[in-house]
Amino acid sequence: MTLDEAVSAVSVWGEAKVLRRSTRRSVKVSAVCEGVGYQALLEDGERVTAIELWWPGEGKETNTRVLLDGDDVFRTPAEDILERARASGRRVDDSQPDAPVVPGVSLGFTRQTSQEVPRDSHGLPLYFTSVLVGSGGYYNYRYESGS
Repeated sequence: MTLDEAVSAVSVWGEAKVLRRSTRRSVKVSAVCEGVGYQALLEDGERVTAIELWWPGEGKETNTRVLLDGDDVFRTPAEDILERARASGRRVDDSQPDAPVVPGVSLGFTRQTSQEVPRDSHGLPLYFTSVLVGSGGYYNYRYESGS
């Protein structure tokens, strides 16, 4: 998807904002739908390489559900989602506990927030705060030698 196509696609949820980094080619197209933030990432400046969805935030409610295998990504405990992914035969890389990934299907999760939320015994939020769906091989950089 091109930049123009991404702007058109996210505009159905609200005003599309285009964010360009002056030091890099990357572009983000974002919008908000019922509190859930949507970003189309064009990291090469040309085509969408990933879509990221953001939790509305502490104390904010939404009827929008982001589902993975029937589980609401932002309302199901993060550990339950990762365990179900493992149980279904998917590889789960949680070597970075605040940013685990499921590389075979290019899913990345974030458990980072500065908000006061329930946390586990390691200090991580109990629930994911974002999920990213990337193009094939999106997380390969984590497994390349010499990186």
